[in-house]
Amino acid sequence: MEWRGRRESSNIEDVRGTGGGGGGFGGGGMRIPIRAGGGGIGLLVILAILWIGFGINPMSVIGMDDGSTTTTQTASRQGPGVSGTADETDNFVAVVLGDTEDVWNARFSQMGQTYREPTLVLFDRQVGSACGNATSATGPFYCPNDQKLYIDLAFFRQLQGQLNSPGDFAQAYVVAHEVGHHVQNLLGTLQRTTELRQQSSEADANAISVRVELQADCYAGIWAHDTQQAGYVENGDVEEALNAASQIGDDTLQQRSQGTVVPDSFTHGTSAQRVEWFRRGLTSGDMKQCDTFEGRL
Repeated sequence: MEWRGRRESSNIEDVRGTGGGGGGFGGGGMRIPIRAGGGGIGLLVILAILWIGFGINPMSVIGMDDGSTTTTQTASRQGPGVSGTADETDNFVAVVLGDTEDVWNARFSQMGQTYREPTLVLFDRQVGSACGNATSATGPFYCPNDQKLYIDLAFFRQLQGQLNSPGDFAQAYVVAHEVGHHVQNLLGTLQRTTELRQQSSEADANAISVRVELQADCYAGIWAHDTQQAGYVENGDVEEALNAASQIGDDTLQQRSQGTVVPDSFTHGTSAQRVEWFRRGLTSGDMKQCDTFEGRL
């Protein structure tokens, strides 16, 4: 992806190094899964990865802290680096967020609406949000209650290594997917689906969650379409995003982690579905093609 020297978003809140709350996560946050539904990757495996790969103390992941919330002061930026340097990762993420702002400002303007730009919060190890406290093990997530995206940039290492999804466009897809949830929030989709899930059985609620996630994938594809039209997508970028979408499908994660697949527990969609809906947004550039609910909302 061509990103160096381009506009960086100013909607970045860096709380790394400031401490923060751990504990439970809830309240409607939408996340990229790093564990599968049901048994998942497994707590011990996650802790080992965080300890060996990222130097993160496992005690902070399982909530061994004082439960305080993260402050909002700015800390020095630290990250794994797109090409090995911390500053480059920070700059890259800021450019990608800026791209999503350009895309969705234009799209909402065409619909006669105003796009409220979200804030992206960079954290390490743990963070407090309006949806509750979370740790790095939660993975990147969007909180509709404060309209903020949260990401520990160490996830990019996990994306490349454990999840077999290398490349800067794979990382950009992660950011664009979470921004897709913000778009859903602004359009009222998240509120309506939350109400539906509360009235549904567990299996039906999971099925609704799958539709929500697939639509966010399609919206990420819309972003990729417009970014490609602007001339910033390079050879191989699309393949990186499609591979990432495939690697984080519920069936792939479950098969890899527990050797069995439990469809009723899916919350994000299969690999084939995630690829299909990202590709649909990418190739059509039409938000109407992202109706995973088939007009039922």
